[in-house]
Amino acid sequence: MTARLSYLNLFARDMEAQARFYAAALGFPEVEALRSPIFRCLDAGGVLLGFNAHAAYELLNLADRVPQRPVTSAYATFELASTTAVDAGVKRILDLGGTLIKAPYRTYYNAYQAVLADPEGNVFRLNHDLKPG
Repeated sequence: MTARLSYLNLFARDMEAQARFYAAALGFPEVEALRSPIFRCLDAGGVLLGFNAHAAYELLNLADRVPQRPVTSAYATFELASTTAVDAGVKRILDLGGTLIKAPYRTYYNAYQAVLADPEGNVFRLNHDLKPG
């Protein structure tokens, strides 16, 4: 079997606000054809980034998995074109209400990245791979 990642979905207290945050922060356009009363979706360049209202927990038979507090069990990494883009992205995300968890730094695996959280506490990274070609 061969598969590819098609969607990354986040549950959201306010799916519309979360979709607006990521659209403004990263420039992802909305996929309006997929809009529903409990779902918003952005085109993240090959993977769709979805935001589900809490009603989707029950729809997906996950009602017993609603977290009582924010939990970090996974995070997304968004690749940017340069270290300057990472720095500018951090500023833009902070201006939009995101939180800086770890300031931009050079990793041991030769990337330049920052760790942030969106307004609902979901963790993600902005990254620029410094390795040649």
